[in-house]
Amino acid sequence: MHVAPLPPERLRTVCDPSSLGFTSTAEIDDADVGFIHDRAIGAIRLGLDIEGPGYNLFVLGDAGSGRHDIVARLLAEERHHGTPPADWCYVWNFAHASQPRLLRLPCGRGAGFRSDMERFVEELMPAIGAVFESDDYRNHIEALQEEAKQREETALRTLGDEAQKLGIALLRTPHGFAFLPMKDAESTLSQDEFEALPEARQKELGDNIKLLHERMHRLMGGDFPRWRRELQNSIRDAGRDALGVTVQHMIEELKPTYADLPEVGAHLDAVLQDIIASGESLHASPHADEDADTITYSGTITVQRYLVNLLVENPVDGTRPVVYEDHPTLQNLVGRIDHLVHMGTLVSNFTLIRAGALHRANGGFLVLDAVKLPSQPFAWEGLKRALKSERLRIESLSELIGVTGSVQLEPEPMPLDLKVILIGERLIYYLLGQYDPEFAALFRINADMESEIARTQDSTAAYARLIAALARRESLPPLSAAAVARLIDDAARLAGDAERLSARTQPIDDRLREAAHFATAAGSAQIEREHVDAALAAHRQRHERVRLHYQQEIQRGQLLVDTDGEHIGQVNGLAVVPLGSDSFAHPVRITATVRVGEGEVIDIEREVKLGGPIHSKGVLILSSFVASRFGMILPLSLKASLVFEQSYGGIEGDSASLAELAALLSALAGVPIRQSIAVTGSVNQFGIVQPVGGINEKIEGFFDLCAARGLTGEQGVLIPQANVCNLMLREDVVAAVRDGHFRVWAVAEVDEALERLTGLPAGAPDSHGQMAPEDSVNARVVAGLKKLVQLRREFNASVAGRRSDKRNIS
Repeated sequence: MHVAPLPPERLRTVCDPSSLGFTSTAEIDDADVGFIHDRAIGAIRLGLDIEGPGYNLFVLGDAGSGRHDIVARLLAEERHHGTPPADWCYVWNFAHASQPRLLRLPCGRGAGFRSDMERFVEELMPAIGAVFESDDYRNHIEALQEEAKQREETALRTLGDEAQKLGIALLRTPHGFAFLPMKDAESTLSQDEFEALPEARQKELGDNIKLLHERMHRLMGGDFPRWRRELQNSIRDAGRDALGVTVQHMIEELKPTYADLPEVGAHLDAVLQDIIASGESLHASPHADEDADTITYSGTITVQRYLVNLLVENPVDGTRPVVYEDHPTLQNLVGRIDHLVHMGTLVSNFTLIRAGALHRANGGFLVLDAVKLPSQPFAWEGLKRALKSERLRIESLSELIGVTGSVQLEPEPMPLDLKVILIGERLIYYLLGQYDPEFAALFRINADMESEIARTQDSTAAYARLIAALARRESLPPLSAAAVARLIDDAARLAGDAERLSARTQPIDDRLREAAHFATAAGSAQIEREHVDAALAAHRQRHERVRLHYQQEIQRGQLLVDTDGEHIGQVNGLAVVPLGSDSFAHPVRITATVRVGEGEVIDIEREVKLGGPIHSKGVLILSSFVASRFGMILPLSLKASLVFEQSYGGIEGDSASLAELAALLSALAGVPIRQSIAVTGSVNQFGIVQPVGGINEKIEGFFDLCAARGLTGEQGVLIPQANVCNLMLREDVVAAVRDGHFRVWAVAEVDEALERLTGLPAGAPDSHGQMAPEDSVNARVVAGLKKLVQLRREFNASVAGRRSDKRNIS
């Protein structure tokens, strides 16, 4: 069962520059990332084409995979098709001042309407002043007032004449009018003279004066006020008539422009009626010449309320809006109502209504970051309410949490018709789908971006054109074929698979910029392979502080790891340390001890709650393997312990289960394991070695330590056979293997690993069910188990004997 080291050509699949068919990217056409994401692009197109509630999109995939670029490109095409968007305006509501009205205009018409009404307001006050200050109006009002005055005078004169016929004079006093008996035509009776009259005459005069007082009271309390009200009505009607002619002329000049818009025409009629109804008040208002800030919704009389708040303006060519909202707070989505401090009080009006992203994207497309949205208070719920109701109502945080204590503006909600595109990681999509029952109904289309693509001749050629396009987009120098080939190799490394290419173009973009920097610094007009190598080396150097720290601690003997010699129950495992978008691996010592017991394998990491569930599962699986292989031969009377030495953090994953199993079998068999070999791989219950992740980083992590201590030619890493296709090792590792200084072995089952680690045959059951040959690892394991069984029997017999002696004594 000899396992030979892998040849160098299987450790790294290299792109041949000559196979690309060009010498420089200046010779080839561009390609975009679309060839990678055909399925996702088809889903996006479908979602954009289907009309109907809930057909919004969630574009899911890895960061850096070109999600935003693809969405932007498709929306740039789609925005020129479909129903043109509308312009939206808020105007004063003459029936309910706290509920501004919403007007819809064809795209490109809103700005003109706003300008027309601004000009109308500018011309209105002079027009009102001209009406009320004109000679005709003043003369007419004076005539009405004179007529009213004459009417009162005539009534008083008539009453005075009637009184005079009765011998009574009507006199004006500082306090009003008085009736006194007349002495003659020029004078009235004094009190003494009146009392000297016969009683009958006194009574007659008194009765007549009383009747005259009653008639005067009717005049002063009834007729005069009525006549004065009639005068005011006449004056108001005169003002309205005069103002109506002028303002109606101004309105009629506007109406033909908006003859095709009944809502605008109705609003202009309402403006006319309001001006006619309140024209004199407008003329007398102290706010008439002030700006829009003085318009509170409580109804201050000012011409500024005839202005238009153009909330959303779209181009006249009908291009549909594409809005990217980078900070999706509730108010940035649904809009807000600003307030001003006026005379110590917060006031607002329809001109202070501000559009949100949903307003601006109405009729088009709104693109949001799915990660940012749920983190903003009430933003996700606000978005869902708008999409479900297909109406956009401006909401404030204070209103939602119930802390507002003042009357608020309630603008008319906007009818909503748009596509919302969320872009995010797969985890966000799955979490929303699981925990929000409304999510699936609101986002019916998911576009799943590829993480990687198969590495074929066609895809490699397309990837080369993509690299050329990325360079041109950033105005970078062209690349040589060798430089492109090196980047393609790096794309395979990013995918973690020699047979795949990463769909994440952002790292390739970064490599391009950095390689261009090195090319420019070297005075090269073209990016060469050495410039790409320099960029990759610089990237590794920037991210290797923690890796070097681990290696230095091992070199100083602070972390105990052997790379030569042999030890029983001890093996070198490999642990991956993720650091954001990068990761590295380092060797870690795994040990096993055995003693008499009842067939239990203790995972110390799990016992102290440092082991994760998958790691614990791996230990249980290897325990099952030991029980199934050796428990059919003899009862298991062992108790074993497994541990990652000097590990003080969490342990997760089953990729060390092969190493743990090797350490356990070594401890049982008393067979030493070569410390010059590191092991990675998981096992199943039948001893089959299964693939693991991070295979390249693990091999390189052990290689770096061995290289620092000095390569001997005996060192290497043992990996699962199924991981060979994932190998894209660094060139220095491949060179060391080529020179015979380092090795990589691939195994398919546990016994192959045991032979490589111990140098002994693994052994197998013979025709009698016994492990053979006698010096094999499995045979020695059986011998070790038998020894434990014997020790247990001797111990049990000793205990039984002591109990018997105790009974005899008693």
